[in-house]
Amino acid sequence: MARWKAFRDDIWLEPDESPGFVVRKTNIAVGNALRRRLSKYGLTLGQYYIMRALWINEGQSQRALSEAVGTTEPTTASVLRMLEKNGLIRRTRNQQDRRTINIFLTENGLEMKRELLLMAMGVNEIATQGLSQHDIEEIKRLMRAMSANLLKDSENNPD
Repeated sequence: MARWKAFRDDIWLEPDESPGFVVRKTNIAVGNALRRRLSKYGLTLGQYYIMRALWINEGQSQRALSEAVGTTEPTTASVLRMLEKNGLIRRTRNQQDRRTINIFLTENGLEMKRELLLMAMGVNEIATQGLSQHDIEEIKRLMRAMSANLLKDSENNPD
């Protein structure tokens, strides 16, 4: 149970007692660890997320990539321009819908998969050091439940 206390007649929640704050703090730490390692490859975290989404499902549209990664379409477009400039992706007009551009990895983009995924797995190992496999599975289960709760809330209470 969170520790609440009166603070100048307001309600106060210690940041480290807030699940949202702890998740955010952890996300920032994981992101920073990934950024440090990705810089050796000349990649940003956003570029890595796009490439990872393409390793999972190559040939997606820009819109589908935006949804998969959780970014706006203009942000995704900017990341794709850099990946294309660096020779890691190519864009191909969809044969069924000429308005749609599908994104594919180049040979260079495909060749980075193993090394970058091993790097990301290493960050996860550092983050979960000292935790049992049961603890790790429980963390993932709880985070998925929190995410589902918040998704349901956003559907029930749109802006």
